[in-house]
Amino acid sequence: MKLNKIKPQFIKNSNPRIGLIALATDFMIERDFINVIKNKDIDFFVNRIECYNPLTKENLIKMSEKVTEVTNNILPNEDIDCVVYGCTSGTIAAGYESIEKKVKAAKPKAKLTTPSSAAIKALKKFDVKKIAIFTPYSKKLNDEVVSYFSNVGFEITSNSYLDIKADYDIGKVEQEFLYDTLSNIEMNDADALFISCTALPVLNIIDKLEKKLKKPVLSSNQALIWDSLESIGKNNSVTGFGRLFNIN
Repeated sequence: MKLNKIKPQFIKNSNPRIGLIALATDFMIERDFINVIKNKDIDFFVNRIECYNPLTKENLIKMSEKVTEVTNNILPNEDIDCVVYGCTSGTIAAGYESIEKKVKAAKPKAKLTTPSSAAIKALKKFDVKKIAIFTPYSKKLNDEVVSYFSNVGFEITSNSYLDIKADYDIGKVEQEFLYDTLSNIEMNDADALFISCTALPVLNIIDKLEKKLKKPVLSSNQALIWDSLESIGKNNSVTGFGRLFNIN
C-alpha cells in the first residue's frame, strides 16, 4: 500500500461569528435569528441555558449563574465576535454588568448584546422619549421591566401585559391574537411601542404593526438581531422586519 500525506488548504478568511445563549424553554429566538441572517455570511452558534420557572427575579438571577459555563461551551477555546444573551427580563434582573463579566470570563474578546441594552440603543436611534410597553410576563415581572425603562429615562405612556408565569407558555401565544391585541394598544402619547420577551412570536408581524400604528415598533428579538449585526458590520439589506434595520 502506498501512503500519501496531503497538506490541507485552509480558508484564509472566516465569517464573523455570533454565539447565542438561548433559554432552554424559548421556542422563538433561534428561529427569529435564522430568519433574518440565513442569507448572510455569518457563522451562527447556539447554546441553551437552563431556565427556572415560574419566571421571577430570583429564578432569573439563579439562571444567570451558569452564563460563563454556557458561553464557554460555544466553540470551546475559539473566539466569538458577538455573544448574545437571549433574555430580556433576565438581563434586567441580573444586571448588564453582571452578565458581561460572566461572558467575558469565557470569551474575553467578544462583544455582548442583550435584549434590554439593544432595545435602549434602538429606541435612542429613533430619538424616542415616550414608549408604550407590552410584556407577556406576570404582573410583578412586568412592573420590573417597566421600572427599568423608566429608570433609564423613558416616559412610559401605557403598559399592557399577559400575566404568563412560565417561559415555555410564552412561545405558544397565537400570532394573530398578538397582532389584534397590539394593533389596539394605546399609542396616542407614545413615540414607539416596545414588545418585551425573546420567546414571544412577534418578529414577523412588526412590519404590519408599524403600518397599522404608524409608529416604530421594536421587539426584544428584533433589537437583539439588529444590534448583533451592527456589532459585526453586517446590518445591510435586511427588509421585512421593521424600520429599525433601515434607519441610518
